[in-house]
Amino acid sequence: MTHPARLLLLAAPLLAACDASSGINLFTIEDDMELGAQVHAEILADPATYPLLDEAQYPDAYNELYRMRDGVLESEDVQYAQDFEWNVYIIDDDEVLNAFAAPGGYIYVYTGLMRYLEVEDHFVGVLGHEIAHADERHSTQQLTKLYGIGTLLGVILGEDPGLIAEIAAALLSLSFSRADEAEADEDSVYYLCESLWAANGTAGFFEKLTEEGGVEVPEFLSTHPSSESRVEDINALAEELGCDTSLNADADWQAVLSTLP
Repeated sequence: MTHPARLLLLAAPLLAACDASSGINLFTIEDDMELGAQVHAEILADPATYPLLDEAQYPDAYNELYRMRDGVLESEDVQYAQDFEWNVYIIDDDEVLNAFAAPGGYIYVYTGLMRYLEVEDHFVGVLGHEIAHADERHSTQQLTKLYGIGTLLGVILGEDPGLIAEIAAALLSLSFSRADEAEADEDSVYYLCESLWAANGTAGFFEKLTEEGGVEVPEFLSTHPSSESRVEDINALAEELGCDTSLNADADWQAVLSTLP
């Protein structure tokens, strides 16, 4: 039987223009997961660039991360909650204020981002934002625009393994469209609306950036629309949906941070 990816490869010349302009995702869920697994293997092979915390050495840190991840995934609004494995990893670099998502539900957060935040709800909001990018399959769409359908499918099929390192690096500064960013912001509100955390948690992160001023907005959250506009939109949606925006009274963010090296 012909793999669906091979059929898409044959159709790539005809569909590439359509995909680049409309944002239609031509990959299967299985393709997303395969590409994500290959990217993760590259990240594991490059500890100098991606110093991942070993789960065996920091079980408490990962248990805290899984607790928050699982809380987000309880939302019925996560389309692929049961399809992707939703692997979450901590990158040990206090100088980097970043997080990113690889296709197929691979989520990476830097210790720098965790230490920057002062409230668990704000971190969970950012985590929900990244889960949304993976769940809406924005990474595959944007990578297709960067590399083309044929090239990406060649990587998935093992025809160009040398490109994986470049793709992994691209994910660190992948620029999502205004529509993608707005969708991820909105999804984070839906995900957290009935959770233990404030539904507008992502807005809290933007507010901190705005208040401090001079802090460069991380690539993963883009600069468009403005932080002020995104705060307004997130808060407005939470109010429209009647979501609880009070902080999780049981959360102890300092205890979470104490599990990091």
